[in-house]
Amino acid sequence: MHRVVITGMGAVTPFGTGVKPLWDGVVENRLAITPIDTFDASPLSVHFAGQVHDFDPSGCLDKKDARTMERFTQFAVVSALEALRDSGYDIAAADPYRAGCIFGVGVGGIGLTEQEYSHFRDGGVSKISARYVPMMIANMAAGTVAMKTGFKGANFATVTACASSTHAIGEAFRKIKDGYLDCCLCGGSESALTTFTLAGFQNMRALTKTTELSKASIPFDKERSGFVIGEGAGALMLESYESAVARGAKIYAEVCGYGATCDAYHQTAPAPDGAAAAAAMRMAYEEGGLGAEDIDYINAHGTSTGLNDASETAAIKAAFGEHAYKLKVNSTKSMIGHLLGGAGAVEAIVTAKSVETGLIHRTVGYTTPDPECDLDYCGSGNVTGTVRAALTNNLGFGGHNACLCIRQA
Repeated sequence: MHRVVITGMGAVTPFGTGVKPLWDGVVENRLAITPIDTFDASPLSVHFAGQVHDFDPSGCLDKKDARTMERFTQFAVVSALEALRDSGYDIAAADPYRAGCIFGVGVGGIGLTEQEYSHFRDGGVSKISARYVPMMIANMAAGTVAMKTGFKGANFATVTACASSTHAIGEAFRKIKDGYLDCCLCGGSESALTTFTLAGFQNMRALTKTTELSKASIPFDKERSGFVIGEGAGALMLESYESAVARGAKIYAEVCGYGATCDAYHQTAPAPDGAAAAAAMRMAYEEGGLGAEDIDYINAHGTSTGLNDASETAAIKAAFGEHAYKLKVNSTKSMIGHLLGGAGAVEAIVTAKSVETGLIHRTVGYTTPDPECDLDYCGSGNVTGTVRAALTNNLGFGGHNACLCIRQA
């Protein structure tokens, strides 16, 4: 068994391209959710999204490459190459079959599917691009990262809705811990901001319809009214502790545990008692050799929907007992919205930075307590101190629960 550490991180988020804009944004409690302006939202009753503006992949991709990649794949490649650079890992010295790429994607190339269906409807089968299938499929994020790095080890996509990239990081962790890989670029990506996609979420009553920006994404607040959809990607370079130490790498934090369970309850609603999500949390900290009292902080799934936030609160209390009331809990989605398949990876980065720096960001917009959500959600401001160990949760449609335990290395 090997210890597994984080030696590199990369991101594309509504705060911009790079981990620095992401971390600066959450530390400064800035709201990166904006009125929708990247597509025509006029038919919708949804007004806000976590959009990535001014994204330029040219630093990593030439124009020809970019034309053969759907936006979610571009996000994945840019974030993965940042994580690789950040790690300082020498690709040339690596055994390529012991270096992997695992990326979660929840939706994949829905924008391209809409575009190509329009071509089909207007002109027939001959108008569908030959590039449609290889650009649209969700596994192309992981596959393209491998093509750009030469990593030839385990390579696959996890597709578990909003838990996709947490599962990807967890599976990468296991591959390294159990000795199948020395390192792995892992994370998740999503770009599904289209009228068609939002209409589906809107019609199932998952998205907020508020016209007040300050009330759009307010996890755990009594006045929450649905989530705000976002786009982006996050990537982590996971590596065996031995490898990182041998090459003198900077270590941000250690991934020490992973829990994965299923509610087996409902297509979209979480189980109200949170029992399966609680089990995932216990699995994660117990795999790390920790007890409930060793966890200081939880970066929650915290979507700002009535059912999720109440269920997750119940799950935390079931997993931690009285210690739940001593935990600091927050939601990064309060500032960037819900990145679907990219959410878990971005939130894992924020969690790792909190462990590294001791700073836990505020849950922006939280003002009105809900009796069903009665924990400390960091509503009054950032919290500073020592974060010995933390969990990051993600819960997906279908009842998928995933949790990572990240501690000081």
